[in-house]
Amino acid sequence: MLTTLRSLAAALLISAPGAQACETALVLAMDVSNSIDPAEYRLQAHGLADALADPEIAEILVRDQVALAVLQWSGEDRQQVTIGWAVMLSASHVAQFAEAARSMERAFVLSDTAPAPALHRALDLFGSAPDCRRRVVDVSGDGTPNAGGSTGAASRRAESMGVTVNGLAIEAPGKSVAVTNFYTRRLITRDGFVLTSRGHRAYPETIRKKILREISRIVS
Repeated sequence: MLTTLRSLAAALLISAPGAQACETALVLAMDVSNSIDPAEYRLQAHGLADALADPEIAEILVRDQVALAVLQWSGEDRQQVTIGWAVMLSASHVAQFAEAARSMERAFVLSDTAPAPALHRALDLFGSAPDCRRRVVDVSGDGTPNAGGSTGAASRRAESMGVTVNGLAIEAPGKSVAVTNFYTRRLITRDGFVLTSRGHRAYPETIRKKILREISRIVS
């Protein structure tokens, strides 16, 4: 399966026309640490696929020839590019990418939560990305760090690169906002934002709203 996903990404990237047309390069960085059970992982993978296939989002992805990549992360030395850079040139490209996201295998199990090295790995990916006007990392997760050190250096590195870092915080049902507060204060860049999903079942709709906001042009 992993070979198939890499082949898909390579085919879509190679088929890209001049990079001038690309509006946004977006890394979707998914937490698959020990706190994510198998059912919750499926909610994340299927929710991401459904969001990308949403007609409003799909239209923007193609119009702006958005480049996408998916990174799964967990512990300090646990980051894997599940789907490499792919440029959305047509509705069929979006459908292929969405289906690849839906069927992708989980990269790690029984591992810590280390967002700092995950963010560094996501930033490294821009070294091979198309030359898009905007560069964005979308980090989603349901916990605060228990490994990997401080995220401050990674966030500052993103800002120095001109990369926007946004967060999707998955909180337990109730009133806790620990993950939201961590993402807001320690992870995102100054031009970034955080959306909160109250439980994994709310993730599909939250990721749809988040991607739509990330890829939409702001016209003043």
